Amino acid sequence: MPTRTFIAIELGDAARAALARTIAGLARELPGVRFVEPASLHLTLAFLGDLDDAQLEEATQATAAAAQLSAPFALTVAGLGSFGSPHSPRVIWAGVGGNLRALTETQRVLADELAARGFAREERPFAPHLTLARLKRPLDADAQRRLAQRLAAPSSAGAPIAARELSVMKSTPLPAGHAYRRLGAFSLGPAGGAAVE
Repeated sequence: MPTRTFIAIELGDAARAALARTIAGLARELPGVRFVEPASLHLTLAFLGDLDDAQLEEATQATAAAAQLSAPFALTVAGLGSFGSPHSPRVIWAGVGGNLRALTETQRVLADELAARGFAREERPFAPHLTLARLKRPLDADAQRRLAQRLAAPSSAGAPIAARELSVMKSTPLPAGHAYRRLGAFSLGPAGGAAVE
């Protein structure tokens, strides 16, 4: 059976707690929107779709190799945004700040390692974000106004995200969203490449 797979940086407790507070506030203002469970939040570096066992092994090897070629770095949660039009956003997200150069380089190295093993490159440029909600239908006028106010509000210094490993993740669709499970994780740095569980 195929495994729906992506490669991600998982979040620590501080970032999850901060984002849980953000989600709780947004949920009060947008009661018709279904938000992601904070425990499921992650920073996707590559979405690979459904893989067979051989492809999953290749993706795991690519992730291990990319981890060895990268070094740990620090990020922060930074502000809110949305994808889609203001009246019909498709995604509400939290932004990422901090060492974006290291993040972009790590994602590029991962994309190169995946491409070397036959995986197609993503056509869209990498846009790092943490998905807080996926919207199935347009917002009403009041909800649009409340969301616009939240997106325009200045953000304070964000919670830290310590990028120390790359995780190979499995996504299982459920009626209420998706369940994610780590299949393997690889420490960043020359001593990395060893699976972390």
